[in-house]
Amino acid sequence: MNHIFFTVFRRLRKPLITLIVVYAVSILGLVLIPGVDDQGRPWQMSFFHAFYFVSFMGSTIGFGEVPYAFTDAQRMWTLVCIYATVVAWLYGIGKVLGLFQDQAFIRLLRRFSFVRRVERMHEPFYLVCGYGITGRLVVSQLIRRGIAVVVVDIERDRIDELESDPLPLSVPGLCADASDPEVLRDAGLQSRHCLGVLALTNHDSANLAIAIATKLLGRENTLPVICRSEAETTTNNLASFGTDRIIDPFVTYANYLGMAIHSPYKHLIYDWLTNPEHRSRKSAYQKTQGRWVICGYGRLGRALEKSFEGKPVSLTMVDDNPKPAGLELDFVQGLGTEAVTLKEARIEGAVGLVAGTGNDANNLSIIMTALELNPKLMTVARQNSNSNASVFHAAQTDLVMEPARIIANHILALIKTPLLPEFVEQLTAQEERWCRKLLNQMNALVGQNELDSWDFDIDTEDAPAVLEDLLQGQSISLRDISRDPRERGRLLTVMPLMLKRDNEYLLLPEPQTPLMPGDRVLFCGDSRAYRQMGWTLANGNVLDHVLGKPLQGGWIARQIRQWRAERNQAAGSDSGVDPS
Repeated sequence: MNHIFFTVFRRLRKPLITLIVVYAVSILGLVLIPGVDDQGRPWQMSFFHAFYFVSFMGSTIGFGEVPYAFTDAQRMWTLVCIYATVVAWLYGIGKVLGLFQDQAFIRLLRRFSFVRRVERMHEPFYLVCGYGITGRLVVSQLIRRGIAVVVVDIERDRIDELESDPLPLSVPGLCADASDPEVLRDAGLQSRHCLGVLALTNHDSANLAIAIATKLLGRENTLPVICRSEAETTTNNLASFGTDRIIDPFVTYANYLGMAIHSPYKHLIYDWLTNPEHRSRKSAYQKTQGRWVICGYGRLGRALEKSFEGKPVSLTMVDDNPKPAGLELDFVQGLGTEAVTLKEARIEGAVGLVAGTGNDANNLSIIMTALELNPKLMTVARQNSNSNASVFHAAQTDLVMEPARIIANHILALIKTPLLPEFVEQLTAQEERWCRKLLNQMNALVGQNELDSWDFDIDTEDAPAVLEDLLQGQSISLRDISRDPRERGRLLTVMPLMLKRDNEYLLLPEPQTPLMPGDRVLFCGDSRAYRQMGWTLANGNVLDHVLGKPLQGGWIARQIRQWRAERNQAAGSDSGVDPS
């Protein structure tokens, strides 16, 4: 607010001085010029009457000559004052209109409004830096979960899109450079309600600056930071000062593809739990073990080379640049868009192809040319621009790598389901036969619809109603909390994936498994079931209903029952009759 007042007075300094001078001279002239009263006697106007007259004269209201009719000298001076004040007001109003059209002042007002909105937020929120494709996906999913968000982006168009996007909750947005520490402070970095910072801009240098500022200025230096990085040097730099999560889309996707080749059922389980548009079960039957041709030995190509180590595959690299020194893999120099280069890479005998260049048109051309030479290929394409999504879909590639969506899905899995990474770690120790059985259960649960996942603790924050009943000796099982709160005889479309108790993991626990205080449970199922289960966990009346117990009623009803019980007990004591 101080900045706004300073700017207003600085920009309007000349018009204000002009108005003050014109009014002062006009008032002084009216005071000094002699007049006459209604009796014809000499009369001198006071400063009060002069100020009153100039005030309504300058605004062109025109109440008349007060308190007495003017002399010719006074009327001549009044003519001069009329034109002077009108010109001064036009000059001042023009400057005011110009100020409110000035982009710098508009940005200042918007920032002040943004700061006030953030200060008034009393619910937990995440600070999202960058509202590109990744940021938009993350924000929409967090809002869908009822988690508040604050957004900062350096591009005005993206903030305008944020304001026009059909989000169920209002999201404060600021157009500013998120790498500026002052901007982060204004966005709530030091607020006690801030849950964490997501650095999702398109520039690694900005993400690095955001991560450093968060660690140094964040609340007690413990605020979690999830950062996007697309360069190995940036990743190492972020890791050096304890960034909580560093997501490299190329490394993440390389590991994702490596799992698809080595463990197709584990890969599909992971894909179903993290990707709303999960792959079909039929993809597990594709032939993936053999020789792969990778077009583009850039960031993705090097990540794939590292991820495929130890897998039952061999690699042939295709790149427009000469073969790098020390590379021991088969190498063909060329772009890969021409059939000659692909034939030299022996595409006819390959089982898979990765079109991983930085140009979408080249990647599509590589896919189409390769499929003409080998229609049985498993194809993977890198999509660099979101606007080309329909073209890649029409190309019918088996897998499409979208860096923005990969980062968004990974972040959402970390935020909305913190127990999911631990489940995936336990999943890697299981056999493919076990994973195939679990995948069939998931498919029977939701079919081709989106499979959501969520976790909760049996504590006062996530499940207060369940915890209260457990502490009172009530036995509650996983099946009990899986009942439909609207119809207790019907189960929700959910299944428990894992129960963590005292650092011990129980995969696919039986529905009869009893719950205990401090348990952490991971569920998957329909997204609507998540909200219905949350109702059961938090509301004592709903929990009583699914358990088949008499409803307790609200707080007032419980107070009345307690008052009646105390009154009956007192009446029984006075009459000497046992109140029971």
